[in-house]
Amino acid sequence: MELKKSKLALTLASVLSAGFMSTSAMAADSLAEALKEGKASGDFRLRYESNDATDGSLLSFRTRIGYKTADVSGLYGHIEFEDVRYVLGQDDAAGIPDPEVTELEQGYLGFKSGDFSAKLGRQVLTLDGHRHVGHVGWRQDRQTFDALNLQYNSGAFGANVSYVYKHNRIFAETADVDSSDILLNLSYKTDLGKLVAYGYQIDPDPAGREDLDTYGVSFTGATGTDFKVSYMAEYAIQDNNKGNDTSYMALELGATVSGFTFKLGQETLGSDDGMANFATPLATLHKFNGFADVFLVPTFSSGGLKNGLVDTYAFAGTKVGGVAVKAFYHDFTSDEGSIDYGSELDLVVATKIAGYGTGIKYSSYSADGFGVDVDKLWVWVETKF
Repeated sequence: MELKKSKLALTLASVLSAGFMSTSAMAADSLAEALKEGKASGDFRLRYESNDATDGSLLSFRTRIGYKTADVSGLYGHIEFEDVRYVLGQDDAAGIPDPEVTELEQGYLGFKSGDFSAKLGRQVLTLDGHRHVGHVGWRQDRQTFDALNLQYNSGAFGANVSYVYKHNRIFAETADVDSSDILLNLSYKTDLGKLVAYGYQIDPDPAGREDLDTYGVSFTGATGTDFKVSYMAEYAIQDNNKGNDTSYMALELGATVSGFTFKLGQETLGSDDGMANFATPLATLHKFNGFADVFLVPTFSSGGLKNGLVDTYAFAGTKVGGVAVKAFYHDFTSDEGSIDYGSELDLVVATKIAGYGTGIKYSSYSADGFGVDVDKLWVWVETKF
């Protein structure tokens, strides 16, 4: 009997060992295949920037190198490194938030299966035009997040949920902060446009930002062909851990005809009786309220621009011979008290030459009741593969 048990045990051990070796071999083969069939990526940008308000003048070169593996049963990995260097002695970065840095830009494990996908690790997160959550891609050191991101998209319905445990900001690792944010974004596409409902809970962190709970809805759409009309409306409420309640409202109407696009809009970062302003600390802030970034720091925190901000703007753009030309005009006032802040003119000309993206951007802010006059200039060339 004992002999039979011993033979049985030996047989089971042999089978399990063979199975384990076979599984390990298969896993090794799959991993090797995933690495072999993966795809490398590169993103390079040389940019000159000047800020006359601070006499800053900076020429910087940004390099991003990444690699994404092929899928193995839906699993894949992505890693990306970033380096920013000052070149040709143009290194007066006064008022220009582009520090020299070498860091892990992204590093996450991903999974895809049907309508569901997930990412865990350092990654880029953007939601609905970057107004509340964005990657600040205009800066050389892009903003990323350490997070678990879950997405489900089926037909017209979409759900995007993230738990964020660290903000990797644009000022290199010295400004990175731990967090415990919950970002919920639900969307539904209709024939007229996209309806979104969201809730963003940003917890306190070592940077001193307040507890910000934001809940809102937006609707964005367009209709027509030869004469295209676009429209956008958004409303949100926000409270912080100091008992302040603020609101956000944005309205925009646009038209495109014969290759020309025109837009009129107004965005209000509301005030709570002059005590606090509506804040979007995870946004791509450079995209909003003027390229001169005069209001960037004050609107970062709900205590920075206590009377709030009303940005009434106009946009005109077209493309001539492959050259995109854009112009923006902003008129700024406060939400509380309707105080005149100032106005701003922004101009952008961009095109591609031999596969390289090139552009010039100019911004001029004329102060009235807020800040000082600021002129900024950018010239860049970039490419990617």
